[in-house]
Amino acid sequence: MFEGKVSLENLLRPGPPRTYTGRQLDEIAFPLGGIGTGSISLGGWGQLRDFEIFNRPAKGLSFQYTFFTLHVRRDGEAPITRVLQGPVGGTYTGAGSGVERASGAGLPRFRSNTFTAGFPIARVDFADPKVPLKVALEAFNPFIPLNDRDSSIPVAIFLFHLQNPGPSPVNAVLFANLENRTGHPEIGGGLTSYRSGQSVRGLKMSTTKHPPDSPRFGSLALATTWPDISAATHWFRGPWFDSLHWFWDQVSELGEIEEDREDAIAPDGTTDIGTIGLKVCIQPGQQVTLPILLAWHNPNFEMYWKEDRPTWLNYYATIFEDAWHVAEYVGANLSRLEAETRLFRDTLFASTLPEPVLDAVSSQLSVLKSTTCLRLTDGTFYAFEGCNPTTGCCEGTCTHVWNYAQALPFLFPQLERSIREADYAYNQAEDGHMTFRMPLPLGTHATPSFHAAADGQMGGIMKVYREWLVSGDDDWLRRLWPSVRRALEYAWKYWDRDRDGVMEGVQHNTYDIEFYGPNPMTGTFYLGALRAGEEIARRLGDQDAADTYRRLFESGRAWIDQNLFNGEYYIQDVRPDAASLSSHGAHVSIGGQDRDPKTGWPKYQFGTGCLSDQLIGQWMAEIVGLGKLLDPQNIRKALSSVFRYNWRADLTEHANPQRIYALNDEAGLLLCTWPRGGRPAFPFPYSDEVWTGLEYEVASHLIYEGFVEEGVAVVKAARARHDGTRRNPWNEFECGNHYARAMSSYALLLALSGFHINAAEGRLSFAPRVHTEDFRCFFSTNTGWGLYSQSVRGRAAAVSLEIRYGSVVLKSLNLPFKLTSAVATLNGSTIPVQCAPAGLVFESPVTLNAGETLLLALSTASD
Repeated sequence: MFEGKVSLENLLRPGPPRTYTGRQLDEIAFPLGGIGTGSISLGGWGQLRDFEIFNRPAKGLSFQYTFFTLHVRRDGEAPITRVLQGPVGGTYTGAGSGVERASGAGLPRFRSNTFTAGFPIARVDFADPKVPLKVALEAFNPFIPLNDRDSSIPVAIFLFHLQNPGPSPVNAVLFANLENRTGHPEIGGGLTSYRSGQSVRGLKMSTTKHPPDSPRFGSLALATTWPDISAATHWFRGPWFDSLHWFWDQVSELGEIEEDREDAIAPDGTTDIGTIGLKVCIQPGQQVTLPILLAWHNPNFEMYWKEDRPTWLNYYATIFEDAWHVAEYVGANLSRLEAETRLFRDTLFASTLPEPVLDAVSSQLSVLKSTTCLRLTDGTFYAFEGCNPTTGCCEGTCTHVWNYAQALPFLFPQLERSIREADYAYNQAEDGHMTFRMPLPLGTHATPSFHAAADGQMGGIMKVYREWLVSGDDDWLRRLWPSVRRALEYAWKYWDRDRDGVMEGVQHNTYDIEFYGPNPMTGTFYLGALRAGEEIARRLGDQDAADTYRRLFESGRAWIDQNLFNGEYYIQDVRPDAASLSSHGAHVSIGGQDRDPKTGWPKYQFGTGCLSDQLIGQWMAEIVGLGKLLDPQNIRKALSSVFRYNWRADLTEHANPQRIYALNDEAGLLLCTWPRGGRPAFPFPYSDEVWTGLEYEVASHLIYEGFVEEGVAVVKAARARHDGTRRNPWNEFECGNHYARAMSSYALLLALSGFHINAAEGRLSFAPRVHTEDFRCFFSTNTGWGLYSQSVRGRAAAVSLEIRYGSVVLKSLNLPFKLTSAVATLNGSTIPVQCAPAGLVFESPVTLNAGETLLLALSTASD
């Protein structure tokens, strides 16, 4: 599949953040918002779109006349005014009345623009031969791993960079407009007031129509730290197009807005537009940055999908009083928030990972900034699977979907631990049965009215082990252990009643159906849960439980290798009589359960099929360092078969009656194929589909097993489908937009760097699988993050561990070398260190603080 060395080099070549141009701008919507706050999206030509800030998804919701405008005048020349957007793209039909005009689409704008985005910062570069300035916009919301509070602020930050390359000064005014849409969708009575605070000045918008306890109550702020501004609390109120004429005539002819700082209240059923103008004179060769803050505060979250619609406070509402308070905080801390967000972005993109991989890893972090994710009153993280245009899709931080998401536990481990805590506090019944969707409001105990999800429940045990590895918190682990043990041993009630390490019962799973009989997908999750349970039990001194889990693990792995491996891949042993091993009966099934007319089995089995997910438990075991769950040679053969049979370089001939996420000449990885025949008349739902979240899972697993080129090829195809022309690069959808499963992309970074952590033992591990002679990669622990680097020349290797945020305590460092000698230095001083079979052991713990770099000069043994 790879045509020579050049193609392979192109595939694996590192690259900077991607730049989008032309029709690639059409679908771009870059979310700007905090974790659990909702977001506003920046469109491809600089327009604001998708105002999803009212505690629910709102694709397509635009604010009237909410855009930025630049007026410039050079001495002796006519003034020039441009909406700060490039040419309008996309459809010109609109809803049948032409291009939607609320974004300023009909006004003069820049002649061209590009969009470059290395999440979490988007950059739009504008070009126009008539404008005497170089103009660029950077937009972001603070995204600072380990700092979940500052990464959960309801604000969009816009930095306009204006540079004067000419020989004479240029006077400029940057206008920012915002519709006072407080109370949405029940608008009217919006109060707009001018404010000048300690760190910012601008407009505060609130509602006089809704009481403070209403779900419609809230506030907005349009503010800046810039000292010289004008302001208008409302535009001219007139029919037809009067208000926009009023605005444009003033700013384009006069370069100013009619000053009006008096309070304004909009009549019922209407809204006002407020504007601030930032004034500056830019000297020749000078660059200035004009900051605009757009903050929101809608404190009362409404459970709109439940009949009685209970409400509770958003987490951010426990920190900030209103949107002006948000703006004041951001203004006072803007330099730090910007610097730390840039530091993360620059550290991540300093990695020498292949360009498609870095694109996949970074872009899908944006899921955390979407309406998929919530933070409950006490800060607990809660999420949907994804989002429909106006509602969440599949609530409850679904355990089997969130099995795939690997970004949160490494970047914001405290938030991931809050999911585990809520799972075992509210989702577990006394017998160990776990509901795979956590109910709300927080504190509501789930009713076990449906099958437990075998993959979600067993994966949860592996995730508890992962969270302990990252945190090193034995007390936390000890508190959860009784519940974790009940969850694991629940398998013996129905799934593995004979306790042989093999799940024979009815197993509900992430395909929204039940597998009957032993299969590798839930089977490897069970093996992984047994191994994780063993490690946890031994850590806590529960040797009897550990020995029991080990015995079942050895029995189960031997049986699966012997009975489910067909020489190429693992298959399912379909057992129709498994219905007798069901907690709720075969009739309890999404879509019902009948017999397949071709096989006579219960419908929706995969039997002899080659399932892309067949080794997902092994994938998770790689991430948490549990070793091989099955025969290593069989694992490699199975993964190779998944790529051989399920990968399609062109989907033109692929028949897919199911949901369509890839088509025509696009490439993608199918969920299941039947290369040896035996496809049922009714294969399981989704089997013919292509999911990015599963593609990244399989790709990273391929990489773990040394199939680097194949893994990166899968990633490249997924990102090629999301190039802006047909799909938004920051929205990989499945059952809804911003789908959580896509955060499996973070496992690509883990696999290519070979990163592992055991915080309790103070151990970090790295084993790069690409560009090993000169390799760099971002890494994150529970207390700090930074950049790992290695350079290898013959038998000499130089390794550095640079801490850029927080701190890391290190007792040992596992490296991919056989070492004969090592010299370690920190802050110019030598640190005593010893070579060990796996790497290095420090004589005493080493604390690395932000700004410090551990340097290692190594000599390695010949192969």
